[in-house]
Amino acid sequence: MRPGLTDRRQRVERRLFDVHARLDRARAELALAEEQLVVVADAADEARTRMLVSETALANREWNDAHRHAEVMERSRDAARLVVADLERAQDELLSQLVI
Repeated sequence: MRPGLTDRRQRVERRLFDVHARLDRARAELALAEEQLVVVADAADEARTRMLVSETALANREWNDAHRHAEVMERSRDAARLVVADLERAQDELLSQLVI
């Protein structure tokens, strides 16, 4: 291999290592967000049932709070999914550079 190609390959390998580490962290964060969303969504469903059964202002407020919290968690999960997808694309691009 020519010296320039070796240097380029090493740079790509370093970037690939960095992207892979970031991807592992992002996947772990996504898994955590998905687990948290299940819990929060279940709590919102329970609050909705209590609201429908009791028909009180307090139950309505509790459901609204739980519902908003679930929506925030959904957005957090969606953002984590986008990060994972972006990092997977970056990893694929780097891997294709190594093959060439």
